Order: sequence, then structure tokens, then C-alpha cells
Amino acid sequence: MISFAQPAAQYRAHKEAVDAAVRRVMESGTYVLGDEVASFEVALAQYCHCQYAVGVGSGTDALILALRAFRIGQSDEVITVSHTAIATVAAVLAVGAIPVLVDVDPVYYTIDPRAFDLAITKQTKAIIVVHLYGQSADMEKVALIARRHHLVLIEDCAQALGGSYKGQRVGSFGDAACFSFYPTKNLGAIGDGGMIVTADPVIASRVRRLRKYGWDKNRSTDDIGVNSCLDEIQAAILSAKLPSLDADNHRRAELAARYSDSLVGLPVTLPRIRPESRHVFHQYVIACHERDALMYHLAAANIKTGIHYRVPVHRHNGYARCVRLSGELVVTDRLADQILSLPIYPELGEEQVECVAEAIRSYYTSARSCR
Repeated sequence: MISFAQPAAQYRAHKEAVDAAVRRVMESGTYVLGDEVASFEVALAQYCHCQYAVGVGSGTDALILALRAFRIGQSDEVITVSHTAIATVAAVLAVGAIPVLVDVDPVYYTIDPRAFDLAITKQTKAIIVVHLYGQSADMEKVALIARRHHLVLIEDCAQALGGSYKGQRVGSFGDAACFSFYPTKNLGAIGDGGMIVTADPVIASRVRRLRKYGWDKNRSTDDIGVNSCLDEIQAAILSAKLPSLDADNHRRAELAARYSDSLVGLPVTLPRIRPESRHVFHQYVIACHERDALMYHLAAANIKTGIHYRVPVHRHNGYARCVRLSGELVVTDRLADQILSLPIYPELGEEQVECVAEAIRSYYTSARSCR
């Protein structure tokens, strides 16, 4: 069986460092918002080339608290995409704002800057740009539009930690950026966790209060907060794994290149890398017309795949009535029927990549023979 993702393999690859980190926390007696969290916040801020980082309970909480820190709420509009994890849109709704969903571009599948002209209204307060599958959106154009219209720019970097655009780390373009440390992420916890990074000390201070009921250092409140903290064990684990992130991302890129070399010439659309970008391949996503049939063929060969995402957010029953669409999401709807995520993670063997590629080739060989 070739698994789609393998968090346990990631643990085994870093077992000695992770086990030592966990023991250190257990023996310290401090389990919430202690030195481990503070140390990891500093390390991740430096990694992202930002001044401040605040650890929270999940990537979704990071988005919610970032929006709240910028006072975005009831009846405000936030522009983002429907071709994303539901968490992006759920966070907007959680603060009482209105998600305005636009289409993605047909080549890189990230937010299409051309869609902003119709989407921006007097109620628009923010843009959440999603760096999808490990690749940066067109941040030069997106940031220019945000500045021109005085909009808050939040980067959803849940899938792209370590990626860059024109030599600049994702997470350092916007007013704030949000990361997820879900176990399958490129930097994954053994549990869950999230982080907000920003260059703004006021926003960082506000998020620190919001993540713990709104308390300041004297446990007084001006804002109503929540309880969303990155715990000490997860912070220690992430600190232990962070030094290996660039090497792991490089390995992902090598595996992606091997897939692309092996699949060239087949009737599938292979991932494209945006010029002057570093793609960290959280997912390796192909597109094809007979997606479901190919997926079943691979499953029969004991190869697990994924779909990111089979149902766009605007077509989920629970969300469709809560969002506003800006134009027809033609590319988004087309992708939902065609995309397929192949297994990719640093511990995946090259022979396993070749096995997946051979199974895909065999599908098209047998399909042609039946015609």
C-alpha cells in the first residue's frame, strides 16, 4: 500500500529529536504558554522574516483571531476563494463577516487578481489570499490591489510554509499571515496547532490577548477573547522539526520533479510552478478528464490518492447560503471535477513514485486499448 500521506513516517524520521523534546516538556512541569511556545514563536518569526509570531490552537483559529485583531466583523466583506479548504471561509463566517468568493487562475489555481475589480465594494475590508498546494499566489499584483484599496491583506499559508515569491518568504507580504501545523502539513505537529505572524506590534499584542480570553498581563480585558493556545508539547515538537523543514521541502520538490518527468506525454495536466517562486509541494496535483476512473484504478493498485477539493466551498449546502459570489467561478467548478492529489511526503521512496507513475501510465494504456 502506498499511502497518500504518512505522518508516522515523519515522526520516525525525527524520532530522537521529537522524543527528547516531549520529555523536556514533561519534566519541566509547564504545559501551557511557557518557554517552548515563546521559543518556537521567535524561531518561526525569524524563519518567515517577520518580527512577531503568536502561537494558537489551529490554523483555523489563526485565521479567526487575525480577522478579529483587525476588527473585521459583522457585515464586513472579505474576499477570498472557493477553491480552498473550508477553514478559510469558515473563519470569515466565524467573525460575522461575509465571504465574497472569486475564481482562481487556470494555470496555478490561486486567486485570480483580475477578479478583484468586480468583487470590491464599499463594504470590503480584507483579502485572504491562499497559497495553495505549496505555491505562492501572485503576491505582487494582490498586494498592489490591497494597498490601492486600503484593504487588510491576510495570507493563508497553511499549505506553503517555506515557500517564496521573488525571493521573499510567503507570510511576509501581508499585514498578517496564518499557518497550520496539522500533522500532514509540511511542518506538522503530533496533534494540532497554528501561528499568526505579522510585522505589526499592535496586531501581535492584540492576538496575544485574544488567544487567552482577552487578558492582558494583569488579566484585565478590553476585548472578549477565546482560549486558543499552542501547547508546550506541540511547540517543542515543532521546534525540533523546524531545522529540517527546508531539506524536507527540497525532497518534496525532487519527488514532484520525478513525477513530472514520469508523467510527461500523458493526457494529464501537470503542476506548473509560478516564475520566480519556490513551490514546496504540500500537494502534487494533476488534472484530467477521467479523474474518478483514474482514482479507482490507482486504488485497485493499492495507491491512495486525495482530492483537494472535490466540492468547492460555494457548493457545500452549509456554506452556499452564507457566501456571496463575484462572477461565475468557472475555473473553480472545472477543477473540482478534474484534480487529483498524488502521494507526496519527504519519506516517500523514489521507487514508490515510479510505481504510482507506472500505474497512471497503465491506466491510459488500457483505456486506449479499449477504444
